[in-house]
This record gives sequence, C-alpha cells and structure tokens, in this order.
Amino acid sequence: MRDLSEAPARADLTPAEPLRSGGQGMTSPGSPDRIDTIDSLRQHLQWAIELEHATLPPYLCALYSLDPERNPEAVEVVGGVFAEEMLHLALAANLLNAVGGRPRLDTPRMLPAHPRPLPHGDRSLELSLVPFGPDALEMFLRIEQPGPPGAPAEGDGYETIGQFYAAIEAGLRGLCDRLGEQAVFSGDPARQVGAAHFRHTAGRLVTVTDLASALAALEEIVEQGEGTARGGVWDGDKDVFHPERDEVAHYYRFQELKTGRRYRRGDTPRSGPTGEAISVDFAGIHPMRRDPRLSDHPPGSAIRTAQEEFNHTYCAVLHLLERAFNGSPRLLAVATGTMYALKAQAQALMRMPDGDGTTAGPTFEYVDPELRRWSVGARQRIVVLRDGPYVVYGGVPLRRKRKIVSAEGNALTWETGEALETEDTYALCRCGHSGAKPFCDGTHAVIGFDGTETAGEQPYEELRHVHDGVGISAQRVGELCIHAAFCIGRTRPIAEMLADTGDSDVRSGVMGRIDHCPSGSYSYALERGGDTIEPDLPRAVSVLEEEDGLASALWVTGRVPVLRADGRPLETRNRMTLCRCGHSGNKPLCDGTHRKIGFREEATEPGK
Repeated sequence: MRDLSEAPARADLTPAEPLRSGGQGMTSPGSPDRIDTIDSLRQHLQWAIELEHATLPPYLCALYSLDPERNPEAVEVVGGVFAEEMLHLALAANLLNAVGGRPRLDTPRMLPAHPRPLPHGDRSLELSLVPFGPDALEMFLRIEQPGPPGAPAEGDGYETIGQFYAAIEAGLRGLCDRLGEQAVFSGDPARQVGAAHFRHTAGRLVTVTDLASALAALEEIVEQGEGTARGGVWDGDKDVFHPERDEVAHYYRFQELKTGRRYRRGDTPRSGPTGEAISVDFAGIHPMRRDPRLSDHPPGSAIRTAQEEFNHTYCAVLHLLERAFNGSPRLLAVATGTMYALKAQAQALMRMPDGDGTTAGPTFEYVDPELRRWSVGARQRIVVLRDGPYVVYGGVPLRRKRKIVSAEGNALTWETGEALETEDTYALCRCGHSGAKPFCDGTHAVIGFDGTETAGEQPYEELRHVHDGVGISAQRVGELCIHAAFCIGRTRPIAEMLADTGDSDVRSGVMGRIDHCPSGSYSYALERGGDTIEPDLPRAVSVLEEEDGLASALWVTGRVPVLRADGRPLETRNRMTLCRCGHSGNKPLCDGTHRKIGFREEATEPGK
C-alpha cells in the first residue's frame, strides 16, 4: 500500500486561505452574469442544481470502484462527500423553489457525454468517469478548490464553486434590498424539502423561506466544500462516521487521501495535514475503463445490457428527485433509496472484464422518458419500482378501509375510514418495514428488499373457473385470492350456495359477497359468457385493515392502471390487491401471506 502524495503536485490546488461566500466580491454593474432580476436568479439557481448534480457521476464511479474492506477510509471520504453533494443539490432546489422557480433534473442537460466541463464554470476543468486513484483525486481537488482571498463573485465562467455561490448571494441581497424579501421569496413553502426527508449527512438541510434562511443554505454548501473562514480546514460539523472528530471540508478530505495524513487541530491550509496516517490499497480498486460509452459494445452484449439497466435506474432517480422537488418532498427518501440499486448495478459492471486490463463501468447516459414508459405523463397510475415501493401518480385518493365482521368473526362488509393526506405523487411501502406506513421511507433499500415480481401475465378470462347457478354465473381465479373470507359466508361458501340460487334472496346474497371481494378473485355474470357485472368503485387506493387490527393489502379500485418495474402493465381491472407486507409469493399482487405472518402496520425494525 502507498499514499497518494506520489501523485503529481499542482500549484493551483493549494489555496492560501479558504473563502466563505459572505457576500464578498459583487459582480460589476452591467456585467452579463450579474444577477439583478428574479428570472436571472432563478436561472442561476437552476445552474446550481446542474452544478451540484454534475459532481455526482464522477464521485459515484470512484466510490463504487473501491473495495470497502480494503479501503474503508477512502470509502468513508468519497461516500461522505457524495452524500453532502446530494444535500447541496437539495439545498439548491429549496433555494430555487423559495424564489418561485421549478427545479428540473429529468432532462438530457443533466447527462451530457463524459468527459464534460463543470456547468458554467472553468472550461479547463473536465469531469470524467474514472476509478478512484490519482486522476480522480486531482479532479476532485479541482472541483472543490477554495477561492483565494478577495476572489470576485462570478455568476458564470467561475473559477471556483465558492465564487459562483458568492454571486448568487450578492444577487439575493441586492434583489431583497430593491424589491423586498416578500417579492423575492414568493415560492410555496410546502415545496421545501426538510430534514425529515433527508438524514444521510451531518449537514443541515435548510428550508428556505426568507433571506436569512437562504444565506444559511448557501453557507452550508460553501463551508462543506471549502471550509469555514475561521477554522480553515473545518466545515463546522461533526464527522458523520466518527462523531468524536470534527469534520474537515471536502477539499481537505481529499488532501488527506492524497498526502496520507489526517488534519488535526492546529493544522492550516498552508501547513497541510500532520495527523494520523491514512492509506489507500490500490490493489483494492476495480480498474474501470475511463469514460465508458454504450457505443463501446454492440447491442445485446452483456456489458451493454448491464449499462442500459444502470442508466434506466439512474434516470429513475433523476425523475424521482424532480418530483420530490416539485411538490412531492416525501419522494426524496424513495429517490435516495433507489440509489442503493445503482450501487449493486455499478459494482456488477465493475466485475465484468472489458479488455486491456480494465473492467466495465456505468456510462451515465440519459434515457428518454418514452423508453422508460412508466415515467411519462400526468395520468393516474401506479408504478412498481424494482425492489422498491409503489409510486402513485395523478393524485389518486388514498383512504383507509376496515373490515367489519360479525360476533362469530364472519366477514360482513368494508367500512370506509379516514382519507389520508397525500401529495400529487406519493410512494407506498411494499417491503413491509417502513416506519411511516403506509408510506415508503426508504427502508427497503437499507434491508435489501427483494421485490421480484412473480405474478403471471395471463388475463383473468383465461384463468377463471366458471360455476353456474340459477340466474348467475360465478367466476373465480384462485391465484388472485387474498383470503378476505367474504366468499366463505356465515353458514356455507359461495360454491355451495350456487345450487340454491333459484331463491332470489340466496342469489342476492351471493352477488353481495362477490361485490365485497377486494381482489376481484370472484366476479359474476347473469349467465355463462355474459358481461361481467362489477360494483361501481371509485378510482382510489384503500389501505385495508382486517379483524383484530391485522394489516391487509392495498386495494386498488376504479381501473387505476398498475405498471410493473419494466413498464409492462398488469391487466387493468376494476379491483385488485397489491402486497404491502413484502412476503407475497405473487408479487406485486397480494396472496394473503399477511394473515400467516400476522402483519401489522406499526413500525417494524429493519430486518425483522
């Protein structure tokens, strides 16, 4: 093993002292990048989102190339910086929402081909997809480089990220002085993403409603990258992995890896780190091909197929982030949870030889929404995320329903309960372990939930078994049954009652019981081959509760379409039931396993 101090030194990577944005260096009046209108402010804050996102693919490639057992310290550094860049992305979105903008992430602009420049910055700085090593560290040090004392604020073509944010701060202050805070901060506070939605770093996710909170958000971004003006290398937080230590800013964390030493109190940017040793095992790094492209491999090849799958997942993350920052903040947990799938896909790629001693790697290429299918349009629908939750689009009402039973425990009817408050797009737990049931909180990613979909694709008509009575023809598909027990009846099951349906009261009773079957396993027509008669059910999702507080399925009614993770639709029916305990053998459909395991809605410890 060796440290990275052997990497070539660069004079431009060692600042004299770090700089907080602090309103220093106003852009000159009349300069083309001066932020002096609300529209210009919104444009620059969208650029901030693009800037923060641009750092993510390079950090992820370096992180996933590291063997965590052989390089735990480097994994902590790169993983911690990545998490904080995600925080900065959320802070930039909060800032844009606060001033009445609309954050955009699901767009080809986010994923130009690598190598690429840092958006609106120093064109000499190229971002590449490379494994961890000297090249990656030099790139990261350039990205996080603090500005020298007195560096001017620069809203475009900036040399350092701190200068860019200084220009945004200057613009905010100037607009508030001229127009008033109320005119500047005109956004809907409900669109803010708060600390409850993001719990992955020691940093603060500031909700922005006025100038003071906007300045706090900017300070958080700059100090985590460059360090505080007062403490030099420190960013003001505690180390998320080692709470007994103070945390150094991004630039100085990478300096620690490069020099093989940690910073300790008393160290300065000029002195460099003089603390305990830190090392990198270069034999524990996957030699990923530099800047891989889909076009490097023919369609249908194993590497290209794996890269395409990764790109679909990454674009799903961008889609969920955009939804989270545009009125559905709870989806931030779903987006960050989906990133766990990225890790497995990227690491699988980096185990695939790609010639010349290299391995394959992710390409981070944009997938058009039309090719994703499930993420297109505003129509009401439910999408099953791979190994993740159900994402419900279009403001489908969500409510509770409780099964009413007789004193003997026989199923009688469903009682409609409270309507649950939702966003226009929301996510419902599928793994059974969320602490916020029925909503998803990202726990599926922590526990490694296997949501493999095993439900068949044959339509109801091909699977049904028909049993005729008098004036009624009952149809049943056993694969859809969730054992809600309406078909059993108080005295005898429907199958036996059909013989007596010449009695209109018996026939009416059979019809009523079938109408209460939540999964639609049972249905009926007035005669064999006739039109199926369905109850008039609203477009809604109902969270079912059975007797004794037993948590049951999600009841989807009113022909709301349900799409599998690969975009293919399940058969659209008037009623169907989706598993939410995580244990069905017929995923995503419920098969009644929740009864066997005694599933409850109270919070469940991950892994239990």
